[in-house]
Parts: sequence; structure tokens; C-alpha cells
Amino acid sequence: MKKITLSLAVITIAYFLLSYTLKPNIIKAQEVNDIVSCYYVEPTNEKIQSDAGKSGFAAMHPIPTPFVLANPKGKTISFKSADGIDAQGYFIKSKRKSKKWLFVIQEWWGLNDYIKKEAETYYGDLKNVNVIALDMYDGKVATTRDSAGMYMKNAKAERLENIIKAAMAYAGEDAKIFTVGWCFGGGWSLQSTILAGKQAAGCIMYYGRPETNFTRLKSINCDVIGFFGNQDKGIPPETVNKFEGLMKEANKNITIYRYEAGHGFANPSNPVFNKEYAADAHTKAIAFLKERM
Repeated sequence: MKKITLSLAVITIAYFLLSYTLKPNIIKAQEVNDIVSCYYVEPTNEKIQSDAGKSGFAAMHPIPTPFVLANPKGKTISFKSADGIDAQGYFIKSKRKSKKWLFVIQEWWGLNDYIKKEAETYYGDLKNVNVIALDMYDGKVATTRDSAGMYMKNAKAERLENIIKAAMAYAGEDAKIFTVGWCFGGGWSLQSTILAGKQAAGCIMYYGRPETNFTRLKSINCDVIGFFGNQDKGIPPETVNKFEGLMKEANKNITIYRYEAGHGFANPSNPVFNKEYAADAHTKAIAFLKERM
């Protein structure tokens, strides 16, 4: 699709230049840029970060209540990345040798103690699984909306993909990779599943931006489960419905649960937190994982 849109842009520019040849004028660079931008379709793995700059996005993310994880079960580890910059994450190793891995992916705040606690909760519920909460901001953790927005907008898709690929390499080529994430992490949970290829074993996404490229959706090799809020202004019901339709058209197994809630309903630090919905979603997520592990 991207190649087609760029080709259309080239044809349009050629026509544009020809018309100016026949009727001489001074062509402004901005005019050409405007034409190209009209035909450029931003990939989903870039659009996720762009959301941080949208009006109203920050308002959906109240500053979390300070929280410090007591007696952590895991430890921070680093692993080599193809771009030469070591990646890192909060790692809880399985008590028994296991090829099962769960990648836990942060919200827009970064890898804070809330996410580490979520990683520990999944570890406790699942047993016999390696859990790693990926640090997608390379050590930066936001405590204000401004800093969170800056970190998220500046997180380049290429670097984020390298972090995920580095974690996959650390897990090993025989690893079965499961993913879970919220908001920013919900979108990247799905992107991680796409990157994992045949190693992908199950994907959980909480109110994250869905992939819209049909070819990329066709490449998914595992079941997907999603939890969304009908009152979510960032990922509205029509976006979720389109995603579900595309997945089914691609013959992929997807299960969507919709709650009468807003964005962030599963986050205890968010004013829209709904304890009942969060508990229900978590129970379903754990059942989903156990059935496939």
C-alpha cells in the first residue's frame, strides 16, 4: 500500500512539473511537499507514537499515584540490540526451565513500578513462564504528562522494533512468545506479535491502536484477544470494529471484549479505573494464556 501511494505521489508530481513547464511559474518546495504528504500513509508502528501529540490524548492519562514496588521478584537485565544500543527490561525467570515467554509492554509513562507489578502478577498467575517487561524508553520514566508525551513522541519505531527483536533473540529461537500491553503498550503488543512471526503464541492488547495494514495482519501467526472501552475517545468503537473486521477477513482468530468504560479502565491509578471490568479482563487474559501455554 505504501509503495502504491508513493507511486501515485510521483505521478502527481510529474504532472505538476509538466504543467509548470507548459505554463512557466516558480515552483515552491512547500507545494511539492504538500502533494507528497497528501499521498503518504503513516504506518501504524509510527502512528502509535504520533498519538501523543494529538489534542486530548494527554487528558486521558491522569498522573499516576506514586507507587514503589516492594520486595521485587525480578531484576533489570540488558541484552544486545542490532543497532548497537543495549536494550533492557525487568526480568522474572521461570523457576523451571521453560520456552514460554511473556513480553509485558508499558503504558506511555514508561517502565515504572506499576508495570513491574503487572509483570509480577502475570508471573504469579501463570507459573513456569519467563516474564520480561520491556523498557521501551531506554531507562526514561515519566512523572508528568509533558515528559510522557515527549518520550512517547520521540520513541522511534525503528528503535522500538530493535528492542523487541533484541528481547526475542535473548529468549531464543525456540521460545514461544506471548505479549500483553496497555495503551501505547497495547499497540506495541500487536506489533511485537507481528515481529515475532512463527514464534508468536498469543497476543493480548488493552485499548491499544490496532494495525490497519491488511498484509501485516495476514502475517499474524497466533490468536489475539483485545479489551476496549466503548467510551474511549482515543480508540473509539468504530476503530475497534474495523480492526475486528479486518482480522476476520484475514482469517485470523480474534476475540474482542467491550466494556462501558473509558481509556485506561484497567489502570488503578486512572480516575476511570473500573475494578470489576479490570478484574474480568484480567481473568479472561489469564485463561487465554493458559489455554495456549
